Amino acid sequence: MKYVENIAEAFEQAARVNADKDAIIEARSGRSITFAALNRRANTYVKYFKGEGLCPGDIVILMVRPSIEFICLTLALFKIGTPIVLIDPGMGFKNLLRCIERVEAKYLIGIPKALLFSKMFPKAFASVKKRFCCGNSFYLFGPNINNIEDTPDSMVDVYTPLEDDLAAIIFTTGSTGPPKGVRYEHSVFSAQLHLIQSYYHIGEKDVDQPAFPLFALFATALGACAVIPDMDPTKPAQVDPAKFVKSILENQVTYSFGSPAIWRVVSRYCLANTIVLPTLHKVLMAGAPVPYDLLKNMVAILPEDGEVFTPYGATESLPIASINHREIIAETMELTRQGRGTCVGRSLPGIDIRIIELSDGVIEDIGECRFVENGRIGEIIVCGGVVTKSYMNNEKETRLAKISDGNRFWHRMGDVGYLDDKKRLWFCGRRAHRVVSGTDTYFSIPCEAIVNEHPDVYRSALVAVTDKTGEILPALVLEPVRDFKGSKDRLLAEVRALADTSPLTKCIRHYLIHNDFPVDIRHNAKIFREKLSVWAQEKLYH
Repeated sequence: MKYVENIAEAFEQAARVNADKDAIIEARSGRSITFAALNRRANTYVKYFKGEGLCPGDIVILMVRPSIEFICLTLALFKIGTPIVLIDPGMGFKNLLRCIERVEAKYLIGIPKALLFSKMFPKAFASVKKRFCCGNSFYLFGPNINNIEDTPDSMVDVYTPLEDDLAAIIFTTGSTGPPKGVRYEHSVFSAQLHLIQSYYHIGEKDVDQPAFPLFALFATALGACAVIPDMDPTKPAQVDPAKFVKSILENQVTYSFGSPAIWRVVSRYCLANTIVLPTLHKVLMAGAPVPYDLLKNMVAILPEDGEVFTPYGATESLPIASINHREIIAETMELTRQGRGTCVGRSLPGIDIRIIELSDGVIEDIGECRFVENGRIGEIIVCGGVVTKSYMNNEKETRLAKISDGNRFWHRMGDVGYLDDKKRLWFCGRRAHRVVSGTDTYFSIPCEAIVNEHPDVYRSALVAVTDKTGEILPALVLEPVRDFKGSKDRLLAEVRALADTSPLTKCIRHYLIHNDFPVDIRHNAKIFREKLSVWAQEKLYH
């Protein structure tokens, strides 16, 4: 077992070089903190928490809003070696409680509202031995740790982790089942940090505006300033574009990472107000396929040398492949519109991507896999430094998602796709979302692309229904554009005619209209097709 880098150690190195430079800026409050002050504050928390009994390996739930305090606390816990649990409150009430109970955390650090929540549901928080209040609760939940005075001697020892030492537990969105807690070892964070630095060329001269709070930690560890936007990260589609754009312009942001839902709102706002973002040279969009019209909008609001990247991955392995907007527009987008899937690019350095025959069961060893030739759709598996090894306290899901290969593991992405002759990966949807009808298999992304070409269709979803004889059939559910005022019967007829022109969809006979698709909270783009399938079944065969 070997020692690996702790991101907190990388941050300390960045802080020494950039001591007087702003590390974090809060767009909402206007507060800022330098690298030196951020490091000093994190070290103050380290000494405080150690005095309160926190030790390496103790699991801590962190329920604090995106802020300077959030980054300070995260750095402090990394320095101690206590794994942090990050849970998206937008995952739903039942899922939230289930996730909290499963991680068996020893400590809870949270805002007063979070601590009150923990008292209201003691069963889920039964493992928690001590709580710390981050905010003023009028001593209802003890002292406000934000009021701890910085210690003059700010030096602390940073925990040196072994490669299997746990750094964090991050939960999946739950788009194809209950959210799962992904075990992030320190080695995974370190591999992610170096990929972001080397592939996307992020460094000390950059200013980041991350829509995902944890990405501010990566920015500061690379010596870049991070601007925390004035938005609710659990509701990306509800971002206020004026505020988001204002902080980009005022802070001369050079790159930003967020879901397509954010950039759709922001780009429309910029186009409507003739705004160009002159300093924004890199935009990374992930979490869902990026439509062609969004890419065109982004090109129009970025400087001439600006680039849009669409990295591909999952909570369990991110990033593993990437492509920029120029290659998409020049080579792959037209094929996507014809139902060939979404090209997500080539594998990143050190990442190995393979395609195997589809299977819904456990695959214990890589020797059991049957690899398929280029151009043929199969299941995507991946291996590399950013690939996590297991889920927290969930052996069943770990066995379903991991494949042993000697002293390393492959992760089954749960996605289907293929590799082309240029070694580019094409995404064709989730494995669980394919519809097997008789001898035919329908894949979600290719089929949906055909009907999405209709100008009145905002998006669509391939779902399975069962007829009265028990036969499984494919159905396409359509969500019209927001301002659609036409005849629904006419829209259905026109979409059927369009579908009949493609061999991918010509045999699909069921089409329905749903005005508001259920989608995930984190990205506001992953369609809950399982819910739509139940809805479609009731509509067609109730």
